[in-house]
Amino acid sequence: QVQLAESGGGLVQAGGSLRLSCSASGTIFSINTMAWYRQAPGKQRDLVAAIDSGGNTYYVDSVKGRFSVSRDNEKNTVFLQMNSLKPEDTAVYYCNFKGVRDSWDGRRDFDSWGQGTQVTVSS
Repeated sequence: QVQLAESGGGLVQAGGSLRLSCSASGTIFSINTMAWYRQAPGKQRDLVAAIDSGGNTYYVDSVKGRFSVSRDNEKNTVFLQMNSLKPEDTAVYYCNFKGVRDSWDGRRDFDSWGQGTQVTVSS
């Protein structure tokens, strides 16, 4: 099993910044993609940003230039630096890791989610 633990959410005024972190624990062999999703009330969960094992990044258009995703492979951790926050960024943010884990019967793919952290941006 691979478990993810998130931290860093909170309440901030528009224009402010927050930094989210998500760390994985368990019998991990490798992590391919680390991603951040968000879900606002009454809406679907959408991809916000992602980074692969080669350091290639993806951002949804609405956060480009404001958010930055990075990873620390030694600590199995991903970060999301969020600057110039807007009220429309308010949501529960979830991290998602995809990779390979060690199991008693060999290596297996995993696809794990964090528990979610609330980000609220006031106007």
